[in-house]
Amino acid sequence: MKADALRQMFLEFFQSEGHTVISGSSLIPENDPTVLFTTAGMHPLVPYLLGEPHPAGTRLCDCQKCIRTGDIESVGDLSHLTFFEMLGNWSLGDYFKEEAIVWSYTFLTSSQYLGFNPDRLSVTVFAGDANVPRDDESVAIWKKLGIPEARIHALPMKDNWWGPAGKTGPCGPDTEMFVDTGRGACGADCRPGCSCGKYFEIWNDVFMQYNKLEDGQYVPLQQHNVDTGMGVERTIAMLQGKTSVYETELFVPLIAAISDMAGQHMNASDELAVAFRVVADHLRSAVFILGDNRGVSPGNLGQGYVLRRLIRRAVRYARKLGLESGALAKLSVPVIDGYRHVYPELDQRRDWITTELGQEEERFEKTLTRGMAELEKVLGKMVEHGQKQFPGRVAFRLYDTCGFPVEFTEEICAESGLTVDREGFDAAFVKHREVSKQSAEKAFKGGLADHSEYTTRLHTATHLLHKALQQTLGEHATQKGSNITAERLRFDFSHPEKLTPEQVAEVERIVNAAIEADYPIEFESMTLELAREKGAMALFGGKYGEMVKVYRIGNFSKEVCGGPHVQRTSELGRFRIVKEEASSAGVRRIRAVLE
Repeated sequence: MKADALRQMFLEFFQSEGHTVISGSSLIPENDPTVLFTTAGMHPLVPYLLGEPHPAGTRLCDCQKCIRTGDIESVGDLSHLTFFEMLGNWSLGDYFKEEAIVWSYTFLTSSQYLGFNPDRLSVTVFAGDANVPRDDESVAIWKKLGIPEARIHALPMKDNWWGPAGKTGPCGPDTEMFVDTGRGACGADCRPGCSCGKYFEIWNDVFMQYNKLEDGQYVPLQQHNVDTGMGVERTIAMLQGKTSVYETELFVPLIAAISDMAGQHMNASDELAVAFRVVADHLRSAVFILGDNRGVSPGNLGQGYVLRRLIRRAVRYARKLGLESGALAKLSVPVIDGYRHVYPELDQRRDWITTELGQEEERFEKTLTRGMAELEKVLGKMVEHGQKQFPGRVAFRLYDTCGFPVEFTEEICAESGLTVDREGFDAAFVKHREVSKQSAEKAFKGGLADHSEYTTRLHTATHLLHKALQQTLGEHATQKGSNITAERLRFDFSHPEKLTPEQVAEVERIVNAAIEADYPIEFESMTLELAREKGAMALFGGKYGEMVKVYRIGNFSKEVCGGPHVQRTSELGRFRIVKEEASSAGVRRIRAVLE
């Protein structure tokens, strides 16, 4: 079974069970302060998991693009990926454990669907602890389906518990499904979750039935939710009998292109295989980040920092394979061509993707030259004074300011008989990452999951600002992102040049006139197709037929949105632009307040 067939089969199966197919969200979460990227299908749905009605109903299913970089150092093995697609089905206060587990089992084992042998299936459940009891309900359901107790493994919270998106919030036990690959067990303690390769995780059903409070207590949720996830890449690898996710049609064209450029085969050696996989994975991730409708550019903070790290790590391994400068832009072609029928935004942003990859690769080559010069200067002094360990903080400075990989530093130091203080480097890196994460949290504070009075007012004001910008500058001035706190709004929009003082004043005038007009704010649910026919702005739309909320502000504006709003514009107060500045190439940023 190919990936295209799996996506279609999964969504059609859950449609037949009363689910509405919704489109996946952006890789760049606009309103989640806990992550830099969408790492799971739940992140875009947090407001609805907390009880806000979803316009498509209480049973949903989708295919979500995800980025996870927590295991980036593991990429290069047979299964780890930084970008992947996650199939999921959702219950928002509708069905619960029995239906979710039965459907998972049916889809996995029925000859009508994936047809895995039930005898090869093992599962894990939450073992319970001092705060939350064992998930005996899931155990009973699995036994009823015919899974023997010997293949039902009760594991602790670190293995079978889905925590809240932040420090508090919805959470609960999960049950995970594993296929036995047929490889020999690594020992008497071998079980699902072991890294030896015998068990391959294929699906995860999360049961959000608790709310974690500030004091650490877990209390039952009024609305029980189900959140499941099945990885496309891993599942088709198992269905096709492959030993690696890199052997499926999702990677074969890219691996072949790398091989042609490198003039050598991927399996010539273990070291070469790792390099091939790292280049393939990191490049694919970079293409999807750059190709996203909210795509970011390489930078030194937040998403841009992660993107830069992925590209530069890909360049480093590409050089190990002997690939010449400019290789990444060329290698993006098989990725875009392989996915454009599923994610048309990649084709639409093709020029942007190739340009950014080429520029970042060129920048990295220049920084490598700078980094080598600084490294050799420090090394010379250390050798002169008989020092044997290169300071970790200096290694991180080279990495942070010059983009010089710590692995390069280690290799060069080893030639002079020195080691690198990796603990010092890791500590500096963790500190930098925390600062970056805190910056992101401040930027995202009070997004759609925050329905406080001031945040709601500012969120409503962004609709007025968006329309005012288009009236002043033209239809091209469309939203590229927004971050809202209870104190101010930050709004990014497409425009090639700095606004004049007269343009800023005109935008303020239009917004304040709309506020004074005391327009009523109303919404109705309709299909995305109908919303567009009625003239509603829908910038990040998905599949036709999907139900969305359309907010209408009098006769002033009409926009697809899922956030909180006031009832009338007169509740907003007076709108004032505090600052207008550049955000990135072709994108301007406005910071504004309500007084």
